[in-house]
Amino acid sequence: MNRKVLFFTVILASLVGGVISLGGFVWLFGLPNSSNSDSVQIRQNHLRFSDYEPHTTPELNRKLDLPQNMNFVPAVEKIIASVVQLKIHYEGYDYTSSEDGSDILDWFRDNYDKDDETFSSGSGVIIREDGYIITNFHVVEEAEKIDVILQDKRKFQAEIIGTDPNTDLALLKIKAIQLPQAKLGNSDEIKVGEWVLAVGNPFDLTSTVTAGIISAKSRSINILQTKDNLAVESFIQTDAAVNPGNSGGALVNLNGELIGINTAIATGTGSFSGYSFAVPSRIVKKTAQDLIEFGQVQRALLGVSVLDISADLMESKDLNSLEGVYVAGITRYSAAEEAGLQVGDIITKINDNPIHTVSRLQEITTGYKPGNVIFLTYEREGNTKTVKVILKNKYHTTELVSAFENKVIRITELGADFAVINRKERKKYGIKHGVKVVRLQNGKLKKAEVQTGFIVTHVDKTKITTVADLQEILRGKSGGVLIEGITPTGDKAFYGIGF
Repeated sequence: MNRKVLFFTVILASLVGGVISLGGFVWLFGLPNSSNSDSVQIRQNHLRFSDYEPHTTPELNRKLDLPQNMNFVPAVEKIIASVVQLKIHYEGYDYTSSEDGSDILDWFRDNYDKDDETFSSGSGVIIREDGYIITNFHVVEEAEKIDVILQDKRKFQAEIIGTDPNTDLALLKIKAIQLPQAKLGNSDEIKVGEWVLAVGNPFDLTSTVTAGIISAKSRSINILQTKDNLAVESFIQTDAAVNPGNSGGALVNLNGELIGINTAIATGTGSFSGYSFAVPSRIVKKTAQDLIEFGQVQRALLGVSVLDISADLMESKDLNSLEGVYVAGITRYSAAEEAGLQVGDIITKINDNPIHTVSRLQEITTGYKPGNVIFLTYEREGNTKTVKVILKNKYHTTELVSAFENKVIRITELGADFAVINRKERKKYGIKHGVKVVRLQNGKLKKAEVQTGFIVTHVDKTKITTVADLQEILRGKSGGVLIEGITPTGDKAFYGIGF
């Protein structure tokens, strides 16, 4: 065979092969416009191309089928106007954060210096339309002036109604009405893995929203240190990104309901690195109600020292289960002692609430006032019992105590009536706390020539903020005390009072 014949033979064979291949494809799959086109559509559905088909208008183009619980827009629209920015001014106060970022609460504020005035930026949430705003105590601590900036850019000066260092919460009030208030959700109903949104003002960026999930509940991270050792840590842990300036802002569920107040971050640098922590709405609600009504939190105490039950504790104490919390101590004259609890008991339930951790026990009891009745279930030597418990305050009574300056309280040990000083008096005398003598009877203070109007700031070097503080430090005193304060003329004075 010569070369020409060979060449044309190869060409002819190639053409015939191509025709056969094309015919086979059409026979198997059909042409795009043929009656077999359904098989092409099935393949597209498998690849999910049909979930988004081009349309003629932008509105139709946006109608995508989102995965369940991934549409955050309605929740943001419900909460965004309720979250405010706080500008905290510290006149003559050198506020600085720890250089290594180790102080979580310090780092959770944006800090600025300008013309010898230090100020910081935080967040708050409007909880009542008549101007009540909840935020963190550490945000407004030592504040000389607090500016509140709404989402519509209106600006107000806030008054501190009350604070609670034990939960790191504070309540502010501005003179405004018909404000957009947040709807309070139930933090007891949230579940680990549920989507949440954090709304606040990080790095001075107003109205910022981030998303994450609930990583854990009833988390204690040992950051709240208070003088009475009654700090409550039962945080909601999330991985929603929060940063300096977010503190005091909102943590909301996908219904747009407030389920927590963002409080701290887990960080070694000062910036978000994985986890944030929020005070649950169960605690927020009770704290806000108390501060509105009394000016201070009405803390109900069971009067027990308790431990989480670990495998080691279970073995060392020969316990039957890891459930509940172990009673390691009972406070004298406490509610627990009166109810008959003993060291070694295992608390498993308060009313209908199962108790698995110490932080959960704290969270539940924080929701009650002194004088409230609970039913506590515990185990002792294999037997389960339920007892009625009347909760008490830290003074071992069921009384409610007010911190408002117009509330006058008599202390018979001193022979005087006292009231908390107001903001005007704090500014006039350049002090941040104290209680004032408003009336004198025949007694120790009058004998020591203390004048009406004298402001007690310290007793035995302990700071006095409320009349209850003064009552507590005098309880059971013998020998004498040193009272320090400010006279009506603004001079410092000291009095030794014998008991």
